[in-house]
Amino acid sequence: MAVPTFVDKVTLHVKGGDGGNGIASVHREKFKPLGGPDGGNGGSGGDVVLRVASDVTTLVDYYHEPHRRGGRGSHGSGGNRNGSQGDDLVLPVPEGTVVRDADGEVLADMVGVGTELVVAQGGRGGLGNAALASSKRKAPGFALKGEPGDERSITLELKVVADIGLVGFPSAGKSSLIAALSRARPKIADYPFTTLVPNLGVVVAGDVTYTVADVPGLIEGAADGRGLGHDFLRHVERCAALVHVIDCATIEPGRDPLTDLDVIEGELSAYGGLDDRPRLVALNKVDVPDAKTIAEFVRAELEERGLEVFEISAASHEGLKALSYAMAEVVASSRKAVTAAPATRIVLKPRSADGGDDFTITRQGEQWIVRGEKPERWVRQTDFTNDEAVGFLADRLNRLGVETRLLAMGAEAGDDVVIGSVDDAVVFDFDPQVNAGAELLGSRRGEDDRLIENHRRTTKQRREDLARRREFERTAREARTEGRVAPEALWSEDDEE
Repeated sequence: MAVPTFVDKVTLHVKGGDGGNGIASVHREKFKPLGGPDGGNGGSGGDVVLRVASDVTTLVDYYHEPHRRGGRGSHGSGGNRNGSQGDDLVLPVPEGTVVRDADGEVLADMVGVGTELVVAQGGRGGLGNAALASSKRKAPGFALKGEPGDERSITLELKVVADIGLVGFPSAGKSSLIAALSRARPKIADYPFTTLVPNLGVVVAGDVTYTVADVPGLIEGAADGRGLGHDFLRHVERCAALVHVIDCATIEPGRDPLTDLDVIEGELSAYGGLDDRPRLVALNKVDVPDAKTIAEFVRAELEERGLEVFEISAASHEGLKALSYAMAEVVASSRKAVTAAPATRIVLKPRSADGGDDFTITRQGEQWIVRGEKPERWVRQTDFTNDEAVGFLADRLNRLGVETRLLAMGAEAGDDVVIGSVDDAVVFDFDPQVNAGAELLGSRRGEDDRLIENHRRTTKQRREDLARRREFERTAREARTEGRVAPEALWSEDDEE
């Protein structure tokens, strides 16, 4: 199978690098039995970035390698050492590349050298237990996992950025005209559909330098899929002007310059978006005697339509200088009216699953579906093999108000609560006000009271104990005076500890 050298449309599968995991670690040093948490954070994954490059003219590299992935972030480690960031993957694309999503919606129009589009963001690195420590949770025994990078399929569609577009029937002489005006050397032969890809040529006319491109194989019905023109009509969308190259020497029945012009104009109108472009008409092959006569015959009618007409011959170069200067004048006028597109940077972000709120809850059958950026991200970060991490997740969800809203909507203990989309959902049993996985934990889930308990009594407690002791002694004296037994059960040594 032939290997294509020009590719103007390709589907690309991209994925941002996954974030590294945080680490749960405790500082160990001689004579310091509880050195405190020192687990570092994981590094963030690398982005996948499209960047407009001036030296790239085709998408053929992505035709052969359609799967691209950003660098993965490394995991954190003990001693407060954070993981390294994943490397960004920069993919050069030609100027004029249109990026579409899987549904065909235009995401960006890549115009301007240096313009960047982040099509897949890398996942954030997970926090280590050193970053999770607080005054109430002094020694977390868990860390957060890194988030996976964004993943999507996009379509890259190249629209050649040329100043002049040549349109016409097959074998009208468009490739010969480009070869005569510039140093481009396209394939030229005496049969239809010789040109299978758009050809570009650079033309210098006076002080103006501009590019010329042809559209292969336009025939009647091209806008509906006939011939090759339907694949390449997009390449004339960015042209400042269109030049109709008309074959005045054709011997095909039913063909004449006026009919050819009307057919091509009909296809351009059916394609849409080109009605505002200036038109020039090049009556080609006037080096043939009969063609010269036909050109002179139709010229007046074409000029009556308001078209600027040139009689040319790509073979003998007759009339090419006048045509090239006329094209240069149109290009110069167009450039004065349009400012150069500045380089920009665009970041694509996944659509919010919660409609802009922190989260949404819907009921489907016997399940409660929780969707939202925060709850879904927290679930991805949680290590469900660690009870303390699960308790920390429960605390976060409770503070966000998930539990309160579930109760208000009629959820009962034991109902299934699903957090996330269908592909990566996590199912919980609804158990309100229960310290999930916290048999050894205190009032806050994910918190170990053994590490924060303070056995020292406050001044107020000492004063209360002293008052209780004095009351006990007074009651005991009265009991001895009256001959009763002192109430020993009212006091014990444990009350003083």
